[in-house]
Amino acid sequence: MSGRATVIGGGTMGAGIASVLAKAGFETELVEVDQQHADAGVRSATQMIAESVARSRITVGDGEAAKARLSARAGIEGATPRPRLVVEAVPERIELKHEVLTAAEALEPELLASNTSGISITDLAEPLGDPSRFVGLHFFNPVPAMGLVEVILGEQTSPATERAATDLVAELGKEPIIVGDSPGFASSRLGLILGLEAIRMVESDVAAPADIDRAMVLGYRHPVGPLRLTDLIGLDVRLDIARNLEHAYGERFSPPPLLEEMVAEGKLGKKSGQGFFTWG
Repeated sequence: MSGRATVIGGGTMGAGIASVLAKAGFETELVEVDQQHADAGVRSATQMIAESVARSRITVGDGEAAKARLSARAGIEGATPRPRLVVEAVPERIELKHEVLTAAEALEPELLASNTSGISITDLAEPLGDPSRFVGLHFFNPVPAMGLVEVILGEQTSPATERAATDLVAELGKEPIIVGDSPGFASSRLGLILGLEAIRMVESDVAAPADIDRAMVLGYRHPVGPLRLTDLIGLDVRLDIARNLEHAYGERFSPPPLLEEMVAEGKLGKKSGQGFFTWG
């Protein structure tokens, strides 16, 4: 079926979503604030496609075809109207997302989605003219490798939108789960509480980051430890999510001082080269 898709935000998540859409046959526009950032997002998405080829997940020919489906756009107003999907993947700040989603709705997409990992879909839909077409699509990092997508339903999300969203996720070769509109949803709420406790253990000198992670990988069969996962997600992203969930659920989601200090120092994880681990 495929069609056209627009991804707003060219960071790690946006580029990953764009790469997956392009591999699935979508003509995919990646939108950023200016051409320089949009081009950088497309380069990141292209690199992810190249990695899929290198890992023999797709053929060389399919990889080249996917790369050709990617294009960069400066500003939402520069995107092509009436795509099948618009999904925003901008930072976890509700005011920013409101601004982006309002502009995205003007493109008249069949399906409008947010990749939020914790903000209420009902709250995000507040400024929209037609919230029945709006849904949460929470992809996981790294997007090309992770098979799960949470489909989050707001109070006004229609059954038709739910079906369209789950069909699209399946078309991307991923597994959808339906989640109610509770802050943090299912995965972020559980994953964050583990990540925050691991950071508090580092703070208290319980063990080194590598050993804390090894305990969860070897003892609980997690594919990656909570601190390495925090580096992959981005410490700044985890901090934003923690603050949102602290507001919703109280002090058990309060960000540890160490997390706030590291973000203030620019230690954001893999994307900055330094977090709980050093990245090449």
